[in-house]
Amino acid sequence: MLTLKIAFRNIFRNTRRSLTTLSTIAIGATAVLVFGAYITYIEYGVQTGAVQRTGHLQVFRNGYFNFGTAAPATWGIDNYEGVLRLIQQDPALKQLTAVVTPIQSLAGIAGNFENNTSKTFFGTGFVPSQRDRMKQWNEYGTGSLGLKHSGLKDDDLSAGITGTGLVRILGLCERLHLDDCPAAPKLLAEALAPSTRAASSPPPNLSELASRDKPADDPAPDEPTIDLLAATAGGAPNVVTLRIARVEIQSLKELDDNYVGMNLGLAQNLIYGRGEHKVSGIVLQLKRTEDMETARARLLALLKEHGLDLEVRDFTELNPQYNQIIGLFRSIFAFISVIIAVVVLFTVTNAMGMSVVERTGEIGTSRAMGVRRRGIRKQFLMEGGLLGLMGATVGVVFAYAVAYSVNHSRLTWSPPGQATRVPLRLYMLGAEWLIVLTWIGLLVVAAVAALVPANRAARMVVVDALRHV
Repeated sequence: MLTLKIAFRNIFRNTRRSLTTLSTIAIGATAVLVFGAYITYIEYGVQTGAVQRTGHLQVFRNGYFNFGTAAPATWGIDNYEGVLRLIQQDPALKQLTAVVTPIQSLAGIAGNFENNTSKTFFGTGFVPSQRDRMKQWNEYGTGSLGLKHSGLKDDDLSAGITGTGLVRILGLCERLHLDDCPAAPKLLAEALAPSTRAASSPPPNLSELASRDKPADDPAPDEPTIDLLAATAGGAPNVVTLRIARVEIQSLKELDDNYVGMNLGLAQNLIYGRGEHKVSGIVLQLKRTEDMETARARLLALLKEHGLDLEVRDFTELNPQYNQIIGLFRSIFAFISVIIAVVVLFTVTNAMGMSVVERTGEIGTSRAMGVRRRGIRKQFLMEGGLLGLMGATVGVVFAYAVAYSVNHSRLTWSPPGQATRVPLRLYMLGAEWLIVLTWIGLLVVAAVAALVPANRAARMVVVDALRHV
């Protein structure tokens, strides 16, 4: 206790130098904690976006994940309604899941034959009410501002959602009255001259097929529609008409230029026609992410018990960019932490080295009075540790103040993988482990920085130290 008291007094013998050193440590601690809290927020935000889109787990026919995306119709889950009931009625999974819903992936050609334009598309069939429920998942409080419903109804098979880029390419911006959606340039209009349009227009049999498959209660002329052409599971061409109920900008341009979302029933009609309706996957969205491994183990056991040739994939496999984004930010965090640790190391070493030089005579006197070398070493190590302790503590307080200011400033931004703006947050309360590691880490760095000056002080020759002026 006496050593600690003396060390505390010695720190402030040169107040200016000590305050400078403490400020460096505090600023370093604040920077590490604020950036760490931001990284935590990024991780939660990217995870939230991924889980809202694809759920935590998805069940596929075995092999679909590696080979089935090229032909989703041929990789459908047989008797999917029975599999769906099996999952929904399992007592263990029922406690863990928030939404269990089927989806159907598909691809084909989207055409606006009034303008003689067409575009390849890929999309998803879903149950609208359950998709809206998935969009509400927000375990960490990072959800987007003004989260809207799809506007689709479970019993309305005619309506769907498209990406902004797709309707722009199909020349429907004006009819849909979209902002930031320019009409086709003059150069493109000239390219679609009558002679060119004749060559690029759909074959007569395709137009007839599209018109024949339109329902009797076809939407009014002022309601924009597109025709979707795809091959059925049997290889025959099939066409359905989709009324554009809503346009949603997607997070990636490639996705925005190709995405079509529709009611599951319409997707099944397009892909399977009059044949047995299947689905390409069953999505499980859990209440808590921490239960994912438990739910996956139980799901695999359940499928095995019933002899179902199905596989299970989690959201990190379905969204490969998730691990890439998290890995990138963690690498940046590690790099910044190392730089700050080096700065603190040299700052404390310099401060303690100057203290040793100034107190050379005092060190000689202490040694002459019987203080052992380890006592001198312990004294300087204690002073370095105190500098680290006080600087890190002040840094934690500053970091909480910065986080509080940012969290109440109503700042927003668009994170990776999302097209909508979300509130900017610094998750200090959710990163207690980061605070503890940073606090201990700076304490250790400061003590290590004081080791070299402490050893030099302990090895001083008593006579030479007493003669020091």
